[in-house]
Amino acid sequence: MTALHSPFSRKLGAFVALSGEELSALERLHGRRKSFAAGRDMVHQGQVNQSAYILASGWVCSYKLLSGGTRQIVDFQIPGDFLGLRSVLFRTADHNIEPVTRVEASEVLASDLLETFSRTPRLATAVLWAASRDEAMVVEHLVGIGRRDAKERTAHFLLELGARLKLVGLGTALEYSCPLSQYMLADAMGLSAVHVNRVLRELREDGLVTFQQGEVTIHDLDRLVTLADFDKTYLDHDGPLLK
Repeated sequence: MTALHSPFSRKLGAFVALSGEELSALERLHGRRKSFAAGRDMVHQGQVNQSAYILASGWVCSYKLLSGGTRQIVDFQIPGDFLGLRSVLFRTADHNIEPVTRVEASEVLASDLLETFSRTPRLATAVLWAASRDEAMVVEHLVGIGRRDAKERTAHFLLELGARLKLVGLGTALEYSCPLSQYMLADAMGLSAVHVNRVLRELREDGLVTFQQGEVTIHDLDRLVTLADFDKTYLDHDGPLLK
């Protein structure tokens, strides 16, 4: 897959109309491709001099490991996402990154990243936009855990995933594949797996959404948006700001 058609370029293209020079720079960033098996961490909390990665295929989760052995999933990353950018800038990884499925990712060294940013400042601006968007999602997740009930929280999460996958060409607003288990959803949303199972059943019985066998189908988008109070402006998918 060339940089022009990669999920990462699709994502950045939502902010910047990428030039030939910028696509060439992306092509160079994609040059160091690696594969990772599901369940084996790509990045370890506390690791120093860690590379970043551009996720080309597969899903991963970012999580914090507490001293007592418990963990909290902070977010899930999909193709097109930049992994570990903060770890490169801070020089020490402050979270773990674990593949949910087998993944293909391009390793990006700090030196490569800084050189690319110096040569193509518009591309650096686009990556800053992507990082800001990811921060906005974390804010929404905090609001969800703190103020939305379980049904609203789950609905919001599924709508956000659909919007993210549609942006990189891996789904539509109404249908997409999702490899996440109910245990993973529970960990990310601050619920128990039993509670998640009950909420998904209620959403299905209400005719809103079905999540079965790794496939999400939204049956009534308007009602689901209303239930979740979902305002997608924080995802900023309305077209490039920089031409």
